[in-house]
Amino acid sequence: MSNEPILIIDDHPLNLKLMKRLLEAEQYQVLSASNAEEALKILERFQPKLILMDFRMPEINGVELTRKIRSNPQNRDIVIVMVTSNDEKGEEQKARAAGCDGYITKPINVQTLAGLIADYLHKKKS
Repeated sequence: MSNEPILIIDDHPLNLKLMKRLLEAEQYQVLSASNAEEALKILERFQPKLILMDFRMPEINGVELTRKIRSNPQNRDIVIVMVTSNDEKGEEQKARAAGCDGYITKPINVQTLAGLIADYLHKKKS
């Protein structure tokens, strides 16, 4: 799966840095955004196969941003995986209802993240 394009959207710089390093080490092509506006601008010129989306962000949260992304037919086939540090009851259902294909809780397990990403990408191809 190397060189698959991935977009990471998270408002915490350390989370962005960690996920980006882990995925680049697996040879993924990774871009990152720290907010919804930045992510939408990136999506105008970059077509990722997968988006890792932070649930809680200021201004536009991950659920709202997922809906915006899914409203564009060009983004229909992108795998969107919600990532959250607060696994409150109902969050996964909200994420899936908005159009997310998966749900991961933080802290990110550095040993399994790349495998999870590969699994999500493989499932979408099937």
